[in-house]
Amino acid sequence: MIRIPFLAVALLSLAACGYIPFSGGALQGTQSQMPEDWSVAAAVDIVQLETNPADPYSVKLWIIGLGSAAYVHAGANRTTWVEHIESNNEVRLLADGALYDLQAVRVTDAAEFKRFADAYEGKYGNRPRNENVNEAYLFRLQPR
Repeated sequence: MIRIPFLAVALLSLAACGYIPFSGGALQGTQSQMPEDWSVAAAVDIVQLETNPADPYSVKLWIIGLGSAAYVHAGANRTTWVEHIESNNEVRLLADGALYDLQAVRVTDAAEFKRFADAYEGKYGNRPRNENVNEAYLFRLQPR
């Protein structure tokens, strides 16, 4: 079957660029204070976000840093990590070895979403698939 070789090539390609879309558990890193400007901490392409403090669940995501704000995005997909945030917004973020204790707040303001989408396009070369702030799950990460 063609599907198995294609899947193997796709997974190897994702692994080569450091992005494997499987979930994990509790994150470990150097406990760090939230930066005043996320442009350096969020300069990496991929971070890990841990949700569900009672039973840690972590995923690899793209991140956007805009001054004092950092954003993670699930599009219109109500993924497991989105469901966890809706139940308990305490998250931990691992970026380049630094571990941050944060809370995730869903963005509902269209102007803020547009600023995020513009920065997303600048960093990753394409716009988010769904830019409807009422349908997409965009979270601003901020201090607890």
